[in-house]
Amino acid sequence: MSEFSFSPEQLGDLAATVLDEARRQGATACEVDASEGLGQNVSVRLAEVETIEYNRDKGVGVTVYLGQRKGHASTSDFSPAALADTVKAALAIARYTAEDPCAGLADPARFATVFPDLDVYHPWALPVEQAIELAQRCEAAGRAVDARIGNSEGASVSTAASRWVYANSAGFSGVGESTRHGISAALIAEDASGMQRDYWYTAARAAEDLDAAEAVGRKAGERAVRRLGGRRVKTGEYPVLFEAPVASSLIGHWVSAVSGGSLYRKTSFLTDSLGTQVFSPVVEIVDDPFVIRGLASGAFDAEGVATTRRELITAGVQNGYFLGSYSARKLGMQSTGNAGGSHNLLVSATASFDELLAELGTGLLVTELLGHGINLVTGDYSRGAAGFWVENGKISHPVEEITVAGNLRDLFKGIVGIGDDWQTSSSRRVGSILIDKMTVAGH
Repeated sequence: MSEFSFSPEQLGDLAATVLDEARRQGATACEVDASEGLGQNVSVRLAEVETIEYNRDKGVGVTVYLGQRKGHASTSDFSPAALADTVKAALAIARYTAEDPCAGLADPARFATVFPDLDVYHPWALPVEQAIELAQRCEAAGRAVDARIGNSEGASVSTAASRWVYANSAGFSGVGESTRHGISAALIAEDASGMQRDYWYTAARAAEDLDAAEAVGRKAGERAVRRLGGRRVKTGEYPVLFEAPVASSLIGHWVSAVSGGSLYRKTSFLTDSLGTQVFSPVVEIVDDPFVIRGLASGAFDAEGVATTRRELITAGVQNGYFLGSYSARKLGMQSTGNAGGSHNLLVSATASFDELLAELGTGLLVTELLGHGINLVTGDYSRGAAGFWVENGKISHPVEEITVAGNLRDLFKGIVGIGDDWQTSSSRRVGSILIDKMTVAGH
């Protein structure tokens, strides 16, 4: 992967130029994002190269304020004339926008002043030939798992790097650099019962933290084969164990429900949930922006506000929300340093995966979710699913064409245990989640 075209200093100078231009054109306040990204993605299928993609992009986003009217414009042209035109366009929008008492820059008292090295920038000088070979080895390892794997959706190897500066007219300027690399494979197994597919992946800030390509392929192959012979189950209420990769989505629904936009619009089933019992007492969740090499680590958020490590769920009780400055003002609260979303979410484990299976006894293990049947206003939850039937704590056979349903309010409070089998390839470090009961619709 080739180098960046702009140094952090050059991006900083660019941002300063935009701020000066905004001031000259009459803006009362301004904030600027200047960024550059580059990457490479290679995919192979049945050992043949399918795609080789390179990306290199850059951009400047300008947000201006005229009192409490706001306008935004962006450009990928870094020339002085284009930057001046972008400021002009943002101001034109602001002039025709209604005043909003909550609009404005973040409170300068909350800006980050300490910038620890979180070790998130590890460029991977990966020649395309080597990337192709890695992808081929990954896929080949998966196809070698079992003779019933006769087809593949392919394997891919990706590497990406980004550099950015955020600066505003209240005096904040912060620079960031990060990388993200990944290897993935999706394989197809077939027997008399039909075809099944499954996949696996690994992602990390540094190439040396990735799982071996062969291990990723093997896991994808094993997962595809074990799904052969899927059946439906009898409709009823059963305990359900969400495998770690899909359990992460449950935590994602909680994040959405306690994030600023949903809260101030009152479009969340967890509106006014601060200080209340949201999860069962076994659940503890920390939002930690300071995890070394974490996939969502950072010293400041998208507005320059300092990030902090926060214990958001203690014994199931909601201690805080995810707020940027705008939503915080709407709610009469303070920014939590989450403009741009959550950071690394660490969900404490209570048991091993095998212990959770044993505790499940007889019920359903979900390994894949389909569709988007979630209503965040009411908490109603209904999704297509596939996985395995469990009897007496042991996996019995694969199941498919089923639906799992309930209400997130009840599901969260019905969490019996959380596994220690979390994936390092996600910013949500959560293991498998066991829920006491859900409606499972089969036949």
